[in-house]
Amino acid sequence: MPQRRHPRIPLTLLILNLLLTPVRADAPFIDPADDAANFGAIDNILFWTVPQKIAGFRNMPQLTPTRSIAASQDPYPLPYKLADLSGLAFGFKDRELTLDDYMRRHNVAGLLVIKDGFVVYERYELGNTAESRWMSWSVAKSVTSLLLGAAIRDGYIKSVGEKVSDYLPRLKDSSYDEVTIRALLQMSSGVAWNEDYADPESDINTINWDTLSVYEALRHKPRVAPPGAVFSYNTAETNLVGTLLRAAIGNNLSAYLEEKIWQPFGMEFSASWNLTEVGGGEFGGSSLNATLRDYGRIGLFVLRNGELRDGTAVLAEGWIAESTTASTGLAAYGYLWWLRGGGVFAASGIFGQAIHIDPEHKLVIAQHSAREAANAPADWALQAAFFAALTAELTQ
Repeated sequence: MPQRRHPRIPLTLLILNLLLTPVRADAPFIDPADDAANFGAIDNILFWTVPQKIAGFRNMPQLTPTRSIAASQDPYPLPYKLADLSGLAFGFKDRELTLDDYMRRHNVAGLLVIKDGFVVYERYELGNTAESRWMSWSVAKSVTSLLLGAAIRDGYIKSVGEKVSDYLPRLKDSSYDEVTIRALLQMSSGVAWNEDYADPESDINTINWDTLSVYEALRHKPRVAPPGAVFSYNTAETNLVGTLLRAAIGNNLSAYLEEKIWQPFGMEFSASWNLTEVGGGEFGGSSLNATLRDYGRIGLFVLRNGELRDGTAVLAEGWIAESTTASTGLAAYGYLWWLRGGGVFAASGIFGQAIHIDPEHKLVIAQHSAREAANAPADWALQAAFFAALTAELTQ
């Protein structure tokens, strides 16, 4: 097969965007040619330095086994209608910040803003380009939620009311016997778990991530709340969602994503999904490696309620609305989607990864980042303030 040429951004648009973008002399630029010299140990990934994050997040296939997801031969178009955001300013903790301040503070590697189907802003930093694939972290959780909706439409799964252990028999006779797929998607299984990224002894930092070890660790966890009642963020359980999907569809998540969404909708670049060390299964929670432009297309796919360009429905009827309905355990969480209020929702990952979707304003904000801290509340607050200011600027 001949090598396909990726569509290139028109030079005039690139020049205009550069003219509208402030120069950051202090950006932590890492030349991609020097990435290998900055790689950190993969088993210490949550504690990498910023240079290690930058080099590692865009080179995961060199650091861990992955399974490829092939690009579409007919990319979904992203036409340009660039906006001048050079004067954007917003208040945060009694200070006025600019777009450039935000990019610098959060080590943003890429920012893409799509409004009404047009790219209104696109910017890359830290040595990244439009073709840089970046580790999604928990953005992949929301993509996994989309795939579960596809599996229901395809008849592989009857409903989210089914029991998890019906698909994963290794979890029978454990705390998961009464847990439904819905409770798993809403992070409300009621099974004990500690997701403190800053604690080296927490479950998230000590669990062995090969598939069988995850089963073994979780099946011995005690129950601390009734299923569906209490929200408790649990990345290991989203890996259960991934293995449940594999069991239901009889295929890998990467192949199913390629078949149902990536190629039919028109993703411009190939991607990859990180694999567990044993069994070759894809993590369901934190491991899609993709470009920012295809993050944006995921957002557009969701804005279309999971329909392809020709109107073909990929997801179960009403799946996006159901997925973004507040759950009992936490009003700010749906089926692996964060709910931001006012109908806005997001796929969100540690260190600042995001696909922010605002259906009312037909707005998608996609972000790659290498923030210092994985999950600092002040960082999320600043991101929320910036996204709100960006929305206001583009919708006034």
